[in-house]
Order: sequence, then C-alpha cells, then structure tokens
Amino acid sequence: MQLLDRQQALAIAPLWRLGFRPFFLAGALFALLAVALWAAVLQGLTNPAVPGGLLAWHRHEMPFGFGLAIIAGFLLTAVQNWTGHPGLSGRPLITLFGLWLAARLAWFIPVPLAMLIALQLAFIALLIAQMAQQLIAAKQRNNYPILLILSLLALCQSLTLIGLAMSDDDLQRRGTLAALWLIAVMLSLIGGRVIPFFTQRGLGRAEAFAAHPWRDRLLLACGVLVAALFASGHPLQARPWLAAPFILLSALHGLRLWRWHLHGIWHVPLLWSLHLAYAWLLLATLGMAAWHLGWLAQPSLANHALAVGAMGGLILAMMARVSLGHTGRALQPPKAMPWAFGLLNLGALIRVTCGGGWLWLAALCWGAAFALFAWHYVPMLCRARVDGHPG
Repeated sequence: MQLLDRQQALAIAPLWRLGFRPFFLAGALFALLAVALWAAVLQGLTNPAVPGGLLAWHRHEMPFGFGLAIIAGFLLTAVQNWTGHPGLSGRPLITLFGLWLAARLAWFIPVPLAMLIALQLAFIALLIAQMAQQLIAAKQRNNYPILLILSLLALCQSLTLIGLAMSDDDLQRRGTLAALWLIAVMLSLIGGRVIPFFTQRGLGRAEAFAAHPWRDRLLLACGVLVAALFASGHPLQARPWLAAPFILLSALHGLRLWRWHLHGIWHVPLLWSLHLAYAWLLLATLGMAAWHLGWLAQPSLANHALAVGAMGGLILAMMARVSLGHTGRALQPPKAMPWAFGLLNLGALIRVTCGGGWLWLAALCWGAAFALFAWHYVPMLCRARVDGHPG
C-alpha cells in the first residue's frame, strides 16, 4: 500500500495529516455549539439575524454543515485504504477545511447572499472532485455509489439554497429533507460495511458475516427513490401509497440488524453504540410509514429519529472508533465515551417522544455527548502520532 511514509507524515502538523483529524474535531464542536444556539433560540434567549432566519440556518446546517463535515472526514480517510494511495493532507486539506469553516461563519457575517451560497456549494464540489479523482484513478467501481450520493447531496443543497434565495420555504424543506434521507442512504452504505466487520473483529468471530449484494443494491435504490420523492415534494403530505418504500426500507434494515446481532456486542461500547444508532434508522423508516398510514401525528418525529438518533449516533460512534484506529491506539475508548453514547441516545429518545417543553433537555444530552468526545479526543487528534503507524 502506497501511503505517506513516516518521514513525510512527520513534516505535516498532526492536525492536518488526514481528513478525520480536523473534520471530526470541528464537526463535534460545531454539533455542540449549533444545537446549543438552536435550543437558546427556541427558549427565546437569543435571535441572531441570519439570511432567511434561524429556521433556514438550522435546516441547512444539520445535514450540510455538521453532516457533511463528518462525511468528509470519514471519506477522505477511508479512501486511502480503498485505493492504496495517500489521502488528502497538508495544505490541500487546510484549504478544504478552511472553505468549510468559512461557509459556517458566512451565515453570521454580513456578506452578499450570492457569496454565502457560493461558499456552501464550493465545499461539496471540491469534496466530490477529490473523491472522484482518487476513486476513478484507482478504478474503485464498488465505491462509485458514494460519488452518486455525494452528487445528489449537492443537488439537494442547491435546491435548499435556491429556496433560500427565493424566500421559498417549500423548496428549503424539500431540499433539506431529501438530503437527510440521502444521508440515511450513506449511513446504510457505510454502516453495511463497517458494522458487521467491526462486530466480527471486536468479538473475535472467525467467520465473516455473509454478504448479500442484492439486498444492498435494493437498499440503495429504495433510499435514493425516497430522497427523490422528498425533493419532488410528494412526501410532505401524508399519502398511504407512500408508506410502501418506507415499509420496504424498514424490512431491509430490520433484517440487517437481526443478522448482525450477537449477544457479545452489549459488552463492547464501540459495538453497541453502532447497533443502537442503526436501530434508529429502522425506527425512522417505521415512523415515516406510520405517518403516511395515519398512525402517527407528525413526520418530524421520524425525521428527528433519523437526524438525532441515527445520524448523530452513527457519527459519534464512528468518530470514536476511527479516531482510535487511525492514530495507532488500542480500540478501547475513554471511560467517558459509553456515557456519551448513552446521553446521545437519551437525547434522541427525548426529542422523539416528549413535547416541545423538553427540547432543552434533548439539546443538553446531545451537547454533553459531543462535548465528552471533544474533551477526550482533542489530545489524540492533535498529538504528533503518525496515521497508520502505531506509537
């Protein structure tokens, strides 16, 4: 495998040696600060002026600010293992990260709306270009679906920003919800690879879990269909026929969880956190099916099961595991991390099941979970240890 040798890596400041380092750290801090701000807004404690209002900011930043940061960190790190070629590091990584940061700050700095929109779209465009260059050069056709999902995410972001420019709330909702369900596709793609592999390795199981490529392709196709329907605006109103794709997704996610389950996972925090997060993906699809059938009062409960429970849970669990593995450390998280995983799941449960008066507590649980990650992982993400080399 053609990776950066130790001497080359040591010439780069530790934080900029591989994509997961700056993006995981900044993503965790952003998750903490952004949700704290949103909770303060809901409690009437503050109301900063941003283009389109705070609701437009909240809608955009959950998938395209927080979600894309972690996706970028994971993909820019994983691609070197997939292709055998070095991942983005040094000045190119600093440039990409700086663009992400500038896009976040632009919401609160008086800049022309056109500049705000250009900054948002430039980040995902450069991420796609970087991933495409490496995957196509290595002829990694099995990873081309990731390029498809990223490209569709860029289209959803464009739709959301067009809605912002036109002050069209409907377009913003369609773009954001379509993106959220595309991220669900990304979670199922990545989760379908890493959860069974990590479970096998973490429990010392000799036999690998059987692969089912046709089910994976069906999940991909159905997930993209659901996102396309959201972009078209169809699922914004309850329609019984729209329950069908969500029922199919529920069955496929449930079958995966059943196949992957081993009793030993509940003794390993880095495993049960992944399995619980994937279970929220199942609950989100069941919730959407129930809403379309008239059994659930509002779809936001299902959407928040996806955004807070599944996306937030898988992100936290993956950051905790990847940050250990790619800094050459034993796969034993700090003692506080099981509490972080528990707090995040508790926050998701409160957000989905309790009324608006409890949103502050859900936000507190979410913030505490990512604060624990940041507190314990900052040293290892910034410390001078070479990625891919223990010690």
